[in-house]
Amino acid sequence: MYEKIVVVTRKTRLEELVERFNSREQARFYIEQMGANFSDYEREHDAYQRSLAELRRQLAGLDGLKIQLIERAFLPNFLFSDKDIVLPVGQDGLVVNTAKYLNGQPVVAVNPDPARFDGVLLPFEVSQVSQTITGLLAGHSQVQAITMAEAALNDGQSILAFNDLFIGVRSHTSARYQITWGQQTERHSSSGLIVSTGAGSTGWLSSMFQMAAGVARFATGADGGIEPTRFRFAWDEPRLLFVVREPFVSRMSQAEIVAGVLSGGEELVLESHIPDQGVIFSDGVEADYLAFNSGAIARIRIAERKTRLVVS
Repeated sequence: MYEKIVVVTRKTRLEELVERFNSREQARFYIEQMGANFSDYEREHDAYQRSLAELRRQLAGLDGLKIQLIERAFLPNFLFSDKDIVLPVGQDGLVVNTAKYLNGQPVVAVNPDPARFDGVLLPFEVSQVSQTITGLLAGHSQVQAITMAEAALNDGQSILAFNDLFIGVRSHTSARYQITWGQQTERHSSSGLIVSTGAGSTGWLSSMFQMAAGVARFATGADGGIEPTRFRFAWDEPRLLFVVREPFVSRMSQAEIVAGVLSGGEELVLESHIPDQGVIFSDGVEADYLAFNSGAIARIRIAERKTRLVVS
């Protein structure tokens, strides 16, 4: 059933510093001049390299499966096969970044440094990889389906999100658009929208409701009945939750549609009135985006694709 294991890696902080400053010594000088501990960067780098070396050793013992390594930066242009098993090795964010480029391939997420990373999305340590893949090949693994969000444009382009979508302007200027939810339509001027999945409901979305509760306490002495944890939902729930950030009311803009839930076949439709720098990006990766300028119409909905995260 499976023919290849694709190992997705990431550059360590040390590697990124060396790229920026051209050498390790220059990177060391910069970090120590800033009063930080350069040895922490070295320890993290060494631990990651040891984990990759041990991972290669384990995978070499799995007969009949090809092994391919790909660095995170190449994900947007990489073509995954439906016969691939995908192994992100890094922090939770690497799993998030990888998932939106998949189409049902099983994800065996590996924590390369459990002493450093909590790894909410990283069920396995390097020492467990061989046994986990053997179980997957034998059909004995438990797989968690994770709901994703999709933004589809009227020009045929689309983007998926594991945690959340942002729709707005690249800079801090106001985003102007027309929003339609159900039978209601209005014009908006806001700081953009956040559309969250269950996996993302403890992140950016949660901060929105924390802010709303804090503003309500400041303005009224009470939190307005807002309980931020109430808006967290399970990873596999077939629904999305959207919030409009800082909507502004004027003669030309309204603010009745500020939050809501999308479930089933429901869509949120946005028509851009942004002359330039309108964007839709997912999971905090601003470099990988869809242009959302005047004339673009985006339909936000639950994606047909789901992430299949192997959990045991």
